[in-house]
Amino acid sequence: MANAGGGASAPLATLWGEVNKAGQNGDFTRALKSLNKILQVAKDDVTALHCKVVCLIQNGNFKEALNVIHSNIKVLTSDVIAFEKAYCEYRLNRIETALKTIEGASQKSEKLKELHGQVLYRLERYSDCLSVYRDIIRNSQDDYDEERKTNLSAVLAAMSIWEKKTPEDFGIQESTYELCYNSACTLIGQGHLRKGMTKLREAEELCRQSISEDADLTEEDIEAELAIIHGQMAYIMQLQGKTDDALQLYNQIIKLKPTDVGLMAVVANNIITVNKDQNVFDSKKKVKLTNAEGVEHKLCKKQLQAIEFNKALLSMYTNQADQCRKISASLQSQDPEHLLPVLIQAAQLCREKQHAKAVEMLQEFADQHPDNAAQIKLTMAQLKLAQGNVTKACMILKSIKELEQTPGMVSALVTMHSYDEDIDSAIEVFSNAISWYQENQPISPLHLSLVREAANFKLKHGRKKDAISDLEQLWKQNPKDIHTLAQLISAYSLVDAEKAKILSKHLPSSDTMKLKVDVDALENSTGATFIRKKAAKVAGEQAKEQGQTDIKKKKKKKKKGKLPKNYDPKVTPDPERWLPMRERSYYRGKKKGKKKDQIGKGTQGATSAAAAELDASKTASSPPTSPRPGLVAPGGSSSSSSNVIPPRHQKPVGAAGTKKKQQQKKKKGGKSGW
Repeated sequence: MANAGGGASAPLATLWGEVNKAGQNGDFTRALKSLNKILQVAKDDVTALHCKVVCLIQNGNFKEALNVIHSNIKVLTSDVIAFEKAYCEYRLNRIETALKTIEGASQKSEKLKELHGQVLYRLERYSDCLSVYRDIIRNSQDDYDEERKTNLSAVLAAMSIWEKKTPEDFGIQESTYELCYNSACTLIGQGHLRKGMTKLREAEELCRQSISEDADLTEEDIEAELAIIHGQMAYIMQLQGKTDDALQLYNQIIKLKPTDVGLMAVVANNIITVNKDQNVFDSKKKVKLTNAEGVEHKLCKKQLQAIEFNKALLSMYTNQADQCRKISASLQSQDPEHLLPVLIQAAQLCREKQHAKAVEMLQEFADQHPDNAAQIKLTMAQLKLAQGNVTKACMILKSIKELEQTPGMVSALVTMHSYDEDIDSAIEVFSNAISWYQENQPISPLHLSLVREAANFKLKHGRKKDAISDLEQLWKQNPKDIHTLAQLISAYSLVDAEKAKILSKHLPSSDTMKLKVDVDALENSTGATFIRKKAAKVAGEQAKEQGQTDIKKKKKKKKKGKLPKNYDPKVTPDPERWLPMRERSYYRGKKKGKKKDQIGKGTQGATSAAAAELDASKTASSPPTSPRPGLVAPGGSSSSSSNVIPPRHQKPVGAAGTKKKQQQKKKKGGKSGW
């Protein structure tokens, strides 16, 4: 036994030596081989198992490391392997499980506390995370103090951006570009955009200085490293309304193709928000970047939610109604009290002309979530206005009691009632608001402003009697206001003339109201011109000049209209002569199938006997033609020898120039020659 034992111990020592050497050289694959040989001899060796887990973690085999821990749970207790187990779960994005492992450890080492802070940050429990890092910084003194301060500043930035909290100042020196960048994010969260941009430029300069020490990096590598800073700069430009500059910077980042999928997703999402309902094909390309693998582990919940909202809106803009409803329903199930999913679904229904269904959906949501009812009812009122139902919109707005007295609500209701010509209801809105301010904020600027607007509204619509009380209140607050006093006197003049006279005594005298104006300077100014009127003339001179002008004026001679050559004053003109021939009442169309007489085909001047017999103009009973056959004028005689037209001057009935070629008839049953 002794010999056997001595023989076994020698190989183990050699194997442990190989493990130690491989570990120092960073060759963890070779160390694993040696450890597996050790575990074949001593399978329950805690040190060997622990070292194997560490080597697997160093090689990135987190699942296999967890399998080793779970397979040897009796040997590798939580006290021994708590950090490695929690770290594997953290790297596998099992954040909740990692937190349970850390909290279940009996003793927390420094590295376990560090991991605890990272886990709390990923879970977006920023207040707890801040407490952990504050405790670590106070109780540790090593070379990692700068990294801890960087993590602490990242927590402060997250609290400022996502929780809208103003963090306390820890006096962290911004010695690195990471610290400077986190400080800029904190300023952005507080709304200090200009200061944030200045801080980002400082971070860019610090980053360039630190990178320039590495000679192997190209300009593209440097730009890729600066991409996160440039992305935040573009975000500030977008918030400031400089969308073109922001879009240019976003596209530059996309072209660089940085390895950070979270950064690519955020930039792509922001481009979609800039495009809105325009350039939807570009937006559809950018959406693919937001679906990259691992994005959900790189961004916080609000960022992922914003991306999903934009996907739903893009689906609506591209007429993908089912996809829009699917995404909106998923978002609503995740956060039932959120407004945006319901508003997107209502907008989609409106695009489909289902306004009534949209209003019904919004009303149902308002009943279930009274805290958000005000914003929902404002949307419902907007939909009613889009339908032209102003009265119903007013009813919805009046039901929002928490906004009833606000100037914006009063203005909207008065405008809508005025549109409906319901002046009494508009005055009632003013009265209710003024009464509320009289009780809660008397003589405040808003109160006096509403009284002023109410008085002007009543005067504008001829309600001078109703405006008296408002004007008196305003005048008492400011007795030197001459304009209000004049309005008050004008209103009293219809009700109580004596009171108006008494008030008129308070008006300043005309001497004090004279304006010192330089008339010559006013006339010579470019803004005003003065036209001097001519002196009035004596009545006699005016009559004499009038007579002379009458003589000078000559009547314009009207030109006689030209008559046709064959005009006969004895014949009544055809009343339909201005209409085309086809539109005249007596038009019967062309007779087809009959041969026309060959008139005018013979020698010059020759006429055939048949043509002479058929010529109706040569019969004694037929009237002359001018310009078409018509009735003989009363008192007119029949045609005489003086009206006979020589043959040379006659126009043939069927002149060759007016003939149209007869259409060739197609042969029955045969195809055309084409």
